[in-house]
Parts: sequence; C-alpha cells; structure tokens
Amino acid sequence: MRIFENADFSIVESRRRGYVISGVLIALSLVTLLFRGLELGIDFRGGMEFVIESTRPLEVTQVRATLTPVLETAPEVKTYSDVTAEGTDALLIRTVQEGETTEMQTRLLEAIAGTFPDSNPRVVKTDVVGPRFAEDLKRGSIYAVIGSLLVIFVYVMFRFEWRFGLGAVAALFHDVLITLGMFSLLRGLLPFSMQIDQAIIAAFLTIVGYSLNDTVVIFDRIREFTNLFKTEPYKQVVNRSVNTTLSRTFVTSGTTLLVVLTLFIFGGEVLRGFAFALIIGIIIGTYSSVFVATPVVVELHSRAAPQRRSPRRR
Repeated sequence: MRIFENADFSIVESRRRGYVISGVLIALSLVTLLFRGLELGIDFRGGMEFVIESTRPLEVTQVRATLTPVLETAPEVKTYSDVTAEGTDALLIRTVQEGETTEMQTRLLEAIAGTFPDSNPRVVKTDVVGPRFAEDLKRGSIYAVIGSLLVIFVYVMFRFEWRFGLGAVAALFHDVLITLGMFSLLRGLLPFSMQIDQAIIAAFLTIVGYSLNDTVVIFDRIREFTNLFKTEPYKQVVNRSVNTTLSRTFVTSGTTLLVVLTLFIFGGEVLRGFAFALIIGIIIGTYSSVFVATPVVVELHSRAAPQRRSPRRR
C-alpha cells in the first residue's frame, strides 16, 4: 500500500518552516514546564495507593469530596477495572498522605461506608512508596532517558556517521521535551490523570524507540541513495530519500496510531495517560523524523562541505 506514489515534495528546501514550528513548540514546552511544572505520581513523590472494591457504583467526584477532609488533601480518585469481580465496581485512590497503612485503610473504608451505606467497600490492593524510594525512582528514570539517548547516539554514529547520530538524538530530545510540555500544559484540563509515573516513563522510552526506528529507515535510504546518485547535490539526494520513504512512514504511523487510539478509548482510566503519551509521541515522532533529524544532518553536511572543497595552502 502506497499513499504518496512518486512523491516529490520539497522537504529539504522547506526545512526552515520546520525549524519555526519546532522552535515554537519547544519554547511553549519550556515555558509551560517552568511555570506549571509536572504532576508527579506517588512513584516519584511517595504516597499510598489503594484499590477499593464495592458492591455498587461509586461516583468519583463524591468519593473525592468525601475523602478530602479525611485525608486533609484532595486524593486522586478514578475508576479501576483490572481486579473487579462480576457484580462489583472498584476505585483507584492515590494519596500523598503518610501514615500507617492499616489505619489509612480503616479511615478510607469508614468514610466511604458512611457516605455510601450499601456499598460494602473493601480494600483489594495496596501499594506504598516511601519518599526515599520515590527519589531513587525519579533519579533512575532520568538516568534511563539520558542513557538511552547516549546509547542511541553511539549506535547511530557507528552504523552511519556522527552527523546522523546528532540528528537522531536531536529528534528524540525534541519528541520527549514536547510530549512533557503537553503533559504540563494540559494538566488539569483533560478529564483523566496526567500524572508522571512509571507507566509514563515507559511510554517515553517507547516513543524514543518508535521515533528512532522511523529515523533510521530514512537515514538508511539516504546512505543508499548517496552511493547510487554520487553526482547529484547532497540536498537533492536527501530530498529524494525522504520522499521515497513517506509512504512507509505514514502507513506505519497511521496504523500504530489507530491501535493506540483504541487503547486510549477502550483501555480504561488506568491506561489513558499512557495511551495519550503514545498518541502525542507518535505524531511528534513522525514529524521529527522528517523535519528535525533529516534537516540536522543536512545542516551539518552543508557546514562541513566548504571545508572539504577549500584548497590546501602550500
């Protein structure tokens, strides 16, 4: 299946438009991250997580209003469907409040039972993350993302050359930063949790892998065409390479996006943030492979070309 048959878009010549779009998105992301920040989950700030099962549906907003005075802070409350038995409903409750686990469970159950007399609530799952462990997880997640970018640079550099490595890392940094910016910008505006937890970090690493795969396909075609069309200008060879991969890029991205959209719609509240990160990442990653990674390679090649052509001084 080919969408762009005999495509001949002037992508390399239009790369400065891509610079403007990426520059605006990066600036918006940095400003948003600076002033709004990110909402960290209990994985990265510590706290408790409870899954409470009941025999009748519980309204999320009512449960949150009931538990806020009990916990002295507004907890995160959302529906949960992974462990529910037939004829029961469950809620996922997260709080940064510290204390004894048994005492906290008792307070939650008493508050819910008092507001919903026929619910018969019971705790079916409990997770506790201490502040020190949360700090270790935060540090480890940062190291994981930075380490993956470093390994990718080395891999692409040895497979192609250092210019391609810088182009790939620039595109991946671009993708992660903008996705984080979207999480900061839309926090509290969308009807689902935008907390950064281990699942979201997994989504970021998935985005890195997906975007890299798309970028390497284009780089491989550039290397192939550079050897085939040695007399053509480098920009023309790169433009031809990108055009011949456009069909594959959009078909792959489109089918993957359909799967992730299905996960977002039908995957339940717990997976909605994860799926949303993948949706943003796939869109931005597809864009960056064409309008960030490839132009960086062209710019670096153009800067090096005058040095290669300059005559040697005697």
